Amino acid sequence: MSKLAKDKKFVDLSDYGRPIARLIANNLKNTTVTPVQVTYLFLISGLTAIYCMLNGYYLLAMSFLLLKSILDAADGELARIKNKPSYTGRYLDSIFDALLNLAFLGTICHITSGSVFLTLLAFISMQLQGTVFNFYYVILRHKLSGDQTSQIFEKETPKALSGENQQTVNLLFQVYLIFYGLFDRIIYFLEKEAVHNSFFPKWFMTITSLYGLGFQLLLIGLFLISGLKELIIPFFICYSLLILPLIGIRKMFLSSEKV
Repeated sequence: MSKLAKDKKFVDLSDYGRPIARLIANNLKNTTVTPVQVTYLFLISGLTAIYCMLNGYYLLAMSFLLLKSILDAADGELARIKNKPSYTGRYLDSIFDALLNLAFLGTICHITSGSVFLTLLAFISMQLQGTVFNFYYVILRHKLSGDQTSQIFEKETPKALSGENQQTVNLLFQVYLIFYGLFDRIIYFLEKEAVHNSFFPKWFMTITSLYGLGFQLLLIGLFLISGLKELIIPFFICYSLLILPLIGIRKMFLSSEKV
């Protein structure tokens, strides 16, 4: 089961690993492997990419970044195939994403003798970019009756689903808010109307997917293997400048369009 019905799907430039992720999930559906265990595997893949960066193995680093992106999709696919959605997996996935993003940029700062301040600014920029894409994508899924494990507004601790521990969900939700709560509020402040009035055509979602985490990791990998690692941090800071034009396009042209 996919996040959207087949006829509603768009070209997601950040989701290049989905076919392999689906293959992995299909091969694990009759095993005892859980979606959360796959989430831990993508954490290990991300940490391995960091090890490769520190030792100058940039092609290997890119490979593990892409593997991380694939496994990041595979845990959700496995949850849907096994019909075992969980808030534990949903929040743990997002928390690991944020921690790894910070670690990736911190590693790049270290190997390039970069600025800690600019590194933190790049991390904030990456988080804001990912929030923009997720905001529009979650709204689209809710409007089209797609996957709804993720909520448009994460304001209240959800009730644990079957097989989950409520205390674990409570803890992970609070950690999730630390990493994402402020960015959610910023995007909502800029795009309040989108929740109630907008439908997003496929071309708009494809453009927005340039801010998806998978595409961000692909860009990092390409910079590394091209010998341009010093440009990664300033690039992601400048990359955020496209957010306001993107929101402007939505407000000017898409307030009444339907997919």
